[in-house]
Amino acid sequence: MELETQSLATEADSGGGRRSRIFPWAVFVLIFGLMMSDYMSRQVLSSVFPVLKADWNLSDSQLAALTSVVALMVGVLALPMSLLADRWGRVRSVVLMAVLWSIATVLCAAASNYTQLLGARFLIGFGEAAYASVGLAVMLGVFAPRLHASLGGAFLGSAFFGSVIGVALGGVIADRLGWRAAFLIMAAFGLSLVVLFRIVVSENRLARHAFDQSVAGAPVAAGGRAPISSLFTNASLTCAYIGGGMQFFVAGVLLAWLPSYFNRYHDMDAASAGLAASFFVLLIGAGTVLCGIAADRFGRRQPERRWSAAISYAVIAMVCLMIGFQLENGPVQLILLGTGAFFCSGFSGATTAVVASLSHPSIHASSFGVGTLANNVFGLALGPVVVGILSDRLGLLGALQWVPLAYVVSIAVLAFGMKLYPSGLRKLASVPLRGSEMEPVVPNTAGVSA
Repeated sequence: MELETQSLATEADSGGGRRSRIFPWAVFVLIFGLMMSDYMSRQVLSSVFPVLKADWNLSDSQLAALTSVVALMVGVLALPMSLLADRWGRVRSVVLMAVLWSIATVLCAAASNYTQLLGARFLIGFGEAAYASVGLAVMLGVFAPRLHASLGGAFLGSAFFGSVIGVALGGVIADRLGWRAAFLIMAAFGLSLVVLFRIVVSENRLARHAFDQSVAGAPVAAGGRAPISSLFTNASLTCAYIGGGMQFFVAGVLLAWLPSYFNRYHDMDAASAGLAASFFVLLIGAGTVLCGIAADRFGRRQPERRWSAAISYAVIAMVCLMIGFQLENGPVQLILLGTGAFFCSGFSGATTAVVASLSHPSIHASSFGVGTLANNVFGLALGPVVVGILSDRLGLLGALQWVPLAYVVSIAVLAFGMKLYPSGLRKLASVPLRGSEMEPVVPNTAGVSA
C-alpha cells in the first residue's frame, strides 16, 4: 500500500507552513496502539473464561454477561460521549478515556466475586465508550479521504490484534501467574501509552496538520458545523450503520467464544485454547486491514464500489463459517473457519469510508459514535449474549452453527444503502452549516452511479 507520505509531507498547512512528514504517522501509531490496549483490556477476560467458570461456578450466560456489559456500555454511551468530545476536545477525551479503562482493568484484578467483576467490567465499558469514534476522527483528520478505507481498516484491525494479545497472553499469564496478573499487565500497557500520547499529540498540532476535507467534491466551509440531526436523516448512512453493526454480530461471537469452543470441542486447556483462538483472531485482524486496502483500491474511481466490497466479504464469510461449523474436526474445517474469520470483519474499512463520506467532517467523531453504537448494540453486545443463551440450551457448537445467518440481514441492508448512496451524497451537500458564511454546496457525483 502506497500511502503517499511525500504528498502528505509537502502540503501547506492553514498557517502557511509545511506539514510534518512524521507527525501524522505518529498519531496513527499512538491511536492504533491505544485501540489495541482498549481490546486487550476488554478481551483478556475471554482467555480466563474456563478458570472463572471452574472457580466461581458460573454459567455460560453469566460469562457472556461479563463480555456483553462492556459492549453494551460502549453502545449506549458512544454517541453522547462522542458529541461531548467534538465540543470539549478530542485529545483530552482520548486521554481521559484511556486512563479510565486502564484503572477499571486494575479493578478487575482486585475483584473477589462475580458482582465486583461485573461492576469493574461496567467501568471498562464506560471508559472505552467513545474511543473508537473519537480516535478514528483524530486519525482520519490528518490523512487524505482517499486513504480512509485503508486507515479505517487498519484502525479497526488493531482491535483484533489487541484481542490476539489479550487472549493469547492472558491465557499464558493466567496459567503461570494467575488470572489477576493478566488484568494488571494489560492495564500497565494502557497507562504507558496514554502518557506517551499526551506528550506527543495536542489539539494545536492536530489543527496544524489537518488535511483539507471536502463534501461531495466541494470544500468544507471554514468554521462551519453541521447539525447532529443530519446523521439521522440520511437513509444511505443509516443503512451503513445498521448493515455494519449486524456484521459485527459474528465478529463479536468469535472474539468471545472461540477460546471456549477450542477448550470444549478440541480438548485444549485454557492456555492452548487461548493460543488457538488468538491465531483466528489474528486472521480477523489481518482481514480487516487487507480488505480495507482492497476496498480503497476497488473504490478509487467509483466510491460506491466500497459497498460492493463490504457485501462480497460478508457472503464469503457467511458461506465458510456456516459450512465450517457443520464439519467434523479436521484440517478442512479449520481452513474454512480460518477463511471465514479472515473475511468476517473485512467490511469495516469500507463502511468506515462510507460513513465518513456521508457525514460532515465537523461532526465526524459523532458520526463514528453512531457507528459504534450500531456496532455494539446490533453486534458486539448482542452476539455473545445470544450465543450464551443458546449455548445453555443447544450447546456451544449448536449455537455457533446458527451465527452466520446474521449476515443475511446485513447483506440486504447494505445492498439497499448502496442503491441510495448517490441521493445520500446529495442530501449531505445540502445540509446548512452553523457558523459558516458558505451556502450549501452542489454535489459532484461524478463516478457515482446507482
